[in-house]
Amino acid sequence: MSRRPNARTRTRSIRTRLLVFVSATLVAVCVAMGLITTLFQHAYLMGNLDDRVLDTAERALGGASLHRGIEDDLTFLRETGQPAGMLAARLDEDGAIVSAAVVVQDATQNLGTGQRAALAGIGADGAMHTRDVPGLGTYRVTVLVDGGVRVLAGLPMDDVQDMISGLVMIETGVAVAGLAAAGCVCTVVIRRQLRPLGRVAATAAEVSRAPLGHGEVTGLTRVPERDTDPDSEAGQVGAALNHLLDHVESSLAERQRSEERMRRFLADASHELRTPLASIAGYAELMNRGTDRIEPVLAWRRVSAESARMTGLVEDLLLLARLDEGRPLQSREVDLAALVAEALWDARAAGSGHDWQLELRLDVPALVTGDEARLHQVVANLLSNARMHTPAGTRVVASVESTDERRVIRVHDDGPGIPTALLPTVFERFTRADTSRSRADAKSGGSGLGLAIAAAITNAHGGRIQVDSTPGRTEFTIELPAVVKAGLEEWTVSGKRASV
Repeated sequence: MSRRPNARTRTRSIRTRLLVFVSATLVAVCVAMGLITTLFQHAYLMGNLDDRVLDTAERALGGASLHRGIEDDLTFLRETGQPAGMLAARLDEDGAIVSAAVVVQDATQNLGTGQRAALAGIGADGAMHTRDVPGLGTYRVTVLVDGGVRVLAGLPMDDVQDMISGLVMIETGVAVAGLAAAGCVCTVVIRRQLRPLGRVAATAAEVSRAPLGHGEVTGLTRVPERDTDPDSEAGQVGAALNHLLDHVESSLAERQRSEERMRRFLADASHELRTPLASIAGYAELMNRGTDRIEPVLAWRRVSAESARMTGLVEDLLLLARLDEGRPLQSREVDLAALVAEALWDARAAGSGHDWQLELRLDVPALVTGDEARLHQVVANLLSNARMHTPAGTRVVASVESTDERRVIRVHDDGPGIPTALLPTVFERFTRADTSRSRADAKSGGSGLGLAIAAAITNAHGGRIQVDSTPGRTEFTIELPAVVKAGLEEWTVSGKRASV
């Protein structure tokens, strides 16, 4: 079974890879610097040696030119100032060595056959050549010619080689010490820089163990504030993780609320449908028994009433479902003033005990584009809501305002108002002032879908609906987008008030 690495292991792995990368980079830099330094130093020392060899060869050629008739003359080697280890030879016209000697502690020593053979074959071209002379070491030599006099001269390279070897050893030691120091510094720095990343990884690992799939999810662990500095990469990761956790937590909370609303919706819908079904079943059973305790006509009336109630509820639920799916509504030009007036007449017929008022404040015709039947349903639902939840004698004012920018419908009443606790959810489905499902009189209140339908229809028309309620004053406001029609005649009805 595979073993998943924890946050500490992952952080250690990142730290190890960083250390290896930094170390390899430092080694490569040190090697490159050492090679470049050695090459430049070698070139400088060799150039200096070549200059000295050339100077020595010119002085040797000058000394040999004084004795042109003596081909094997090397007396110039015994002159004062000749460096120890200097090597010189006289050549014939064919380039063969006639005589050769080396300066040893203010004296000269002739070269042997093997040593001469190591110097053979050097052309008189003035170029520098490197030869290994048995018993003497490595030499840098050149051949100069002056009027038939050919002289070979050279100096040992031991000093140059020793200096370069020492330089390489020093550079190696410095590089090793530098790498060790840099490695320690890098280890400390990388450890400190990766600590926030380790805490971020630990936070992510802790969140991954939270039961996100069920139940209410709150209080998820967050990355500490000190690890969310936007000026550092680790801080940006920490801040992004906190933002992600905020989004996850809010999404899960919204899902929880949605599930709760769905459960409440199903329970309320089931209850609302069960009540008329129970009444229908009861009256049908009494009619089947043929009992004399209930008249058939009354039974049929009750069955019809409950059936109509159930049908209306189902139609409301179907309408909400269609609006949720975003199905298009009918679109035509609607006069809101006439629509509100008709709805107010209908409300007066249903509740004559209220004082119904109509107000029109029209700078332009109150025309909108939409579904006239659905908009009428919105206004009717608001008026019905005011009638059902206010006592007799309450004044209810429906007003229409129309300007170039907007169309506004207001339904205002002077009733007791909506409870404060109910305001945030007043447009949700099955929201009622009486939250109990066991109301004594099911006909005393609506199903709780009227305001939800009003909000859904308003939103489908691109408008918005809101409510403002305090004891003694409740006002619903509907704002709809205006329709622009070319050639529309200007007319104004302002401050007009009608009693219905």
